[in-house]
Amino acid sequence: MNDYSHKIAITTGDPNGIGAEITIKALNMLNLPAKDIVIVTNSKVLNSSGRINNNYEIIEEDYDSRIVFGEVSASAGDFSYRLLKKACEIRPKFIVTAPTSKEAMNLAGHNFKGQTEVLEHFLAHDGQKAEMLFVSKDFRVLLLTRHLPLSEVPKSLTKSMIIEKTERLRSYFQNHLYIKKPSFALCALNPHAGENGLLGTEEQEIMLPAIEAVRKRGINITNPLPADTLFIDGVQKYLGGTKIPYDCYIACYHDQGLIPIKSVASEKTVNMTIGLDIIRTSPSHGTAFDIAGKNMANPESMMEAIKYCLY
Repeated sequence: MNDYSHKIAITTGDPNGIGAEITIKALNMLNLPAKDIVIVTNSKVLNSSGRINNNYEIIEEDYDSRIVFGEVSASAGDFSYRLLKKACEIRPKFIVTAPTSKEAMNLAGHNFKGQTEVLEHFLAHDGQKAEMLFVSKDFRVLLLTRHLPLSEVPKSLTKSMIIEKTERLRSYFQNHLYIKKPSFALCALNPHAGENGLLGTEEQEIMLPAIEAVRKRGINITNPLPADTLFIDGVQKYLGGTKIPYDCYIACYHDQGLIPIKSVASEKTVNMTIGLDIIRTSPSHGTAFDIAGKNMANPESMMEAIKYCLY
């Protein structure tokens, strides 16, 4: 097998979505050297959405099905899954993934809740766990829980889980961003941070004990703070181009963390997988089946995902 340890491996995601289109557009606009990139895809899938200007290496995966833009299919889901598997097998420096359909992958029998979980399945060792981090410049949001029904979030938040995820986040800052003592802001689960137990007890019974434990380990983190006001200062500073008060916000669930960052930086936000040996980046949007095949997709978030790997 060739040595890809210095390259960025890009997967084109669901063949019936906008993955190939935004990959082509992003690479043509960035015009990166061929030596830096390898694309994991199928040439038929890639060429269905345009032409790439540079002569990038392509690692071919079989795809015999028809490309039907906008269709959710098991064959497309299986292809998306195999692209991820191959990207992990070649052990590149970074992995950039175009969007996949969770529904399609599950139709194909690959029972994962997202690409993050697939990457963890293939890359994790010695107890490693993947974490989902969203980034736009110095605005960063870590999700404690990811693709869960809202009803399952409270029982998923445990003291040990908060401690472990905060430790992994600190490790990422220290080992990849070279920030020795990052500052974290923790979102409360309940309105008004539970109002001393009146509106919920998770803050008092779970979150505060976890915070006390991580502070003893030298981690700089706030008490659980009401999310509706916590993000205001950070958002205003992001929009004003000044330093955000915390290195990372830690959100309890998906929409709590993603609404603020996507509201102010929808096309500039990068979805990252951290905690594994290889960092993965991805655009923050989905397959956009409604505009697939219409040459309407905005490649900006895909460009940001690739650019992150260059720094």
